Amino acid sequence: MDPTEFKCPEAGRVIRTAEGYHAFVPAPLPPRIDYTPELVLTLSRADAALGELSGLGRLILNPHLLITPYARREAVLSSRIEGTQAGLSDILLDEMAAGASAVDAADIREVRNYITALEYGMKRLRTLPLSLRLVRELHERLMKGVRGNRATPGEFRRSQNWIGPAGSTPATAIYVPPPPPQMHEALSAWEKYLHERDRHPDLIQCGLMHEHFEAIHPFLDGNGRIGRLLITLFLMERERLAQPLLYLSAYIEAHRQDYYDLLQRVRTRGDWSGWLQYFLTGVAETARDAVERANRLTALREKFRKRLMDKPRAVELLDALFENPYITVARATEILGVSNPTARQAVGHLQAAGMLKEVSGRKWGQLYLAAPILKAIEQDA
Repeated sequence: MDPTEFKCPEAGRVIRTAEGYHAFVPAPLPPRIDYTPELVLTLSRADAALGELSGLGRLILNPHLLITPYARREAVLSSRIEGTQAGLSDILLDEMAAGASAVDAADIREVRNYITALEYGMKRLRTLPLSLRLVRELHERLMKGVRGNRATPGEFRRSQNWIGPAGSTPATAIYVPPPPPQMHEALSAWEKYLHERDRHPDLIQCGLMHEHFEAIHPFLDGNGRIGRLLITLFLMERERLAQPLLYLSAYIEAHRQDYYDLLQRVRTRGDWSGWLQYFLTGVAETARDAVERANRLTALREKFRKRLMDKPRAVELLDALFENPYITVARATEILGVSNPTARQAVGHLQAAGMLKEVSGRKWGQLYLAAPILKAIEQDA
């Protein structure tokens, strides 16, 4: 890490460690924000888009039809940023235990852990505010039994980490977060800011919170995924989201280099305006995408409910397909609580309506896919 690149004392300070390398210690939040006309306009647009999405979440009669596919898509995309190869179909098939995937089982486990951590965080917010304790609990579930298991799941790091290309060291890395003693001080200040109310607009505070968490980098592994989880949980805690429908991983993946560059510019130049412009644009675009995706899914549901209105078992099974578009007759039997022939008949009605297609090619234990639903979940808005 080149200490001469860090030119803004307001952003933090560079220290030289006893081992001889340099590390960055971020200054406590909040910084002074320059509310330029451009930033105010972007904040207004992000606020409006988020409000529309939150309102949609309140109007949906069965929000789980959207929450489940949105959460799985986010888990796949957030994990992909960190190098996993598992796709949405891999995760859905794994849930069904319906055939081998070409993707490494460890990658699937990482994505499954992300879903577990997200679901846990949403439930835990009912009894515990966003805090360092909750962050550790999320990390414990995220890293359990995966490659980062060696990185002490649920515990803040006790050694130095760094960000850089493969083979880099603290001396050659692009960025070196604060050593453990300074890290704990920074985390305490971060948590204090997390609990502040009415000092900044919620979206500004959310953007600052996320940037600062990534600058502190308190875990040996999993920092990026935890930081992205915190965005959704923060907005839910502030009651800016009625349902967990906003996830920024798709936007970050599409603009990945800008994401890393702008985070680094906060540290080196104190460019909070550039970072916030990026973050708020991401919120606005992602919220609009989520609304369009929700409209596609609800329209699809209504279209097939009308086609199947005289087939009550098929209608009941239709809703289950929004949680997992893959299904077998055995699974349909379990969902409907009926006999195998009755479940097979419901599957047949969905096939005839154009919702289900047999995709395994097997004579026994056939696997069906609701391709219209999977396409609506995966398709870019």
